[in-house]
Amino acid sequence: MKIALAQIITGREAERNLEVLEEYARQAKGGGAELVVFPEATMRAFGNSLHDIAEPLDGPWANRVRSIAAELGIVIVTGMFTPGSAPDGGRGKVRNTLLVTGPGVDTSYDKVHLFDAFGFLESDTVDAGSGPVTFDAGGLTFGLATCYDIRFPSLFTANADRGAAANIICASWGAGPGKVDQWKLLARARAVDTTTYVLACGQGDPATQGTEPHGAAPTGVGHSAVVSPFGEVLSELDGAPGLLFADLDPAVVKEARAKLPVLANRREF
Repeated sequence: MKIALAQIITGREAERNLEVLEEYARQAKGGGAELVVFPEATMRAFGNSLHDIAEPLDGPWANRVRSIAAELGIVIVTGMFTPGSAPDGGRGKVRNTLLVTGPGVDTSYDKVHLFDAFGFLESDTVDAGSGPVTFDAGGLTFGLATCYDIRFPSLFTANADRGAAANIICASWGAGPGKVDQWKLLARARAVDTTTYVLACGQGDPATQGTEPHGAAPTGVGHSAVVSPFGEVLSELDGAPGLLFADLDPAVVKEARAKLPVLANRREF
């Protein structure tokens, strides 16, 4: 199965971000991909208010993504924001949601592990999801994860237990000393932990376009990558926007699990 990772840099305007999504989805389809992954916060970049754009999964932004996926005949995975709780009638929170839509697929995942780290408190404005989500496309099962989730191996193992041959991570990774190295290390580790392909798609680095980040908001560092079930980086981008293609072979997953049966050998403590 041929897949694509669309490393884009989004901004404040949700409609403009949709235009970028459509442009890259068309390029992915033109390159032969059956599935294209977009980053976390594709709907609107972090560092902007999320409350005024959060919408239900049957709202206009999500339905436009569905229309693009249906027109092109491609599965799209993309980050958006949906309404969350509104305790005591106050200003509501949102959910950090991945929408998955395309031929034979329509599901979503809400980020489980919220990024309360490196001076950023995602939990101030976002409600956590409740558990793992997988979906089937192109004869493969995919697991879903978002950004900070990559630091928690149990989610990836849970996806593998549900049949995932590949784990998708959509991110808007925060910049800082050592952060790119951590992103790369964690993507490879999660692949080896679970003997799955890891499709790690992040927002591009705004600095590559002459824009410096403001405040603590994680706005992306790039370095989207596809990692094999053996932990080998098959393809990787740098910090700039771009489109990455890769072929996923279920026989490689089968081989990895025969040679390195970590899922079968693990013990619970």
